[in-house]
Amino acid sequence: MDSALSAISTNNTCADSLITFSHYIVCVVLGIIATVTMCGNLLVITAIIYFQQLHTPTNYLVLSLGVSDLLVGVVVLPFSIFLFLNPCWHLQGILCKIRGVFDILLCSSSIFNLCFISIDRYYVVCQPLSYRSRINVHVIIVMILVTWTLSSFSGVIITVWGRKRGNSERCVFFQNVSTAVVGAVFSFYIPAVILIGIYAKIFLVAHRQARRIQAAKSRATNSKMERKATRTLAIVMGVFLLCWAPFFSCITSLPFNNYVIPLTVVETFKWFGWSNSMLNPFIYAFFYSWFRSAFKIILSGKIFHKNFTTIRHPPEK
Repeated sequence: MDSALSAISTNNTCADSLITFSHYIVCVVLGIIATVTMCGNLLVITAIIYFQQLHTPTNYLVLSLGVSDLLVGVVVLPFSIFLFLNPCWHLQGILCKIRGVFDILLCSSSIFNLCFISIDRYYVVCQPLSYRSRINVHVIIVMILVTWTLSSFSGVIITVWGRKRGNSERCVFFQNVSTAVVGAVFSFYIPAVILIGIYAKIFLVAHRQARRIQAAKSRATNSKMERKATRTLAIVMGVFLLCWAPFFSCITSLPFNNYVIPLTVVETFKWFGWSNSMLNPFIYAFFYSWFRSAFKIILSGKIFHKNFTTIRHPPEK
C-alpha cells in the first residue's frame, strides 16, 4: 500500500519544490476563492442571526452549514495555499495535520447538515401537520450538536489513524489509501444515498400535492413558498454532491487503477470540492428572495438603522 501511495505522490518530494511564477498565479486565484467564500458565508450568517424572519428551524441548520463553509474559507483554504507555496516548511507536518483535521471535519459537517436539512424538508412537505411538533428549536439544536460531534470525531480519527509515521514527503490530501476509502464511504457515499433517497420521496409527494393546492388560495401560496424553499435546498445538496463527487470517486477508484493517478488531478478535484463552500451563498441569493433582500440590506449599510431589523416581505418570483 505504501508503494501504491508513492505512485500517487510522484514528484511529491522537497527536491522538486521550486516555486515558479505560475504558482503565484494559482495562489492568487485560490486566494480569491478563499476571500469570496469568507465574505459570502459571513453574509449568510449575519442575515440569519440579524433578521427575525430568518429565525426558522430550517435556517438554523443553514446557519450551521454556513459556519462550516466559513471555516473552510478561514482555516482550510489559507492553510492549503501556504502549504502549496511552502511545501518544505519545517513545521509543515503540524500544519498538514491541522489542515487535515479541519478538512475532514468541515466536509463531514456539511454533508451531515445537509442530511438533517433533508429530514426537516421531509416533514415540511410529507408530514406538514406534525412538522411543528416534531421539528422545533430543541430538536434542531440536538441535530447541530450531533453534526459537529460526529464531524469532529471523524476528523481527528481519520487524520491520526490515516497519517503515515515517519513520512518525510510533502503534505498530501491523504496519507493512507485504505483509511481514505473507508472515510469516503461513511462520510460521503452513505449520506449521499440517504440525501438522494429523501429528496426523491419529497419531490414525489410535492408533485402530488401540487395538484391539490387550488382549493384554498392562501394555502396554495404557503405551499408554493415551501416548495420553492425545498427546491432551493435541493439545489444546494445537488451542487455539494457535484463538487465533491469527483474527489471521492478519485479516491475510491484507486484500488481499481493500480493506484496510479497524477497528484495534480487529486489537488484539482479537492479544490473543486472546496469551491462548494463559495457557491452556497450565491445559490441562496439567486433562488431565495428572503436571503436576497437581506443581503441587499446588509451590503447597502441599512442594517445599521433600527428600522431595518426586519425584512419587508419580498415578492416570490
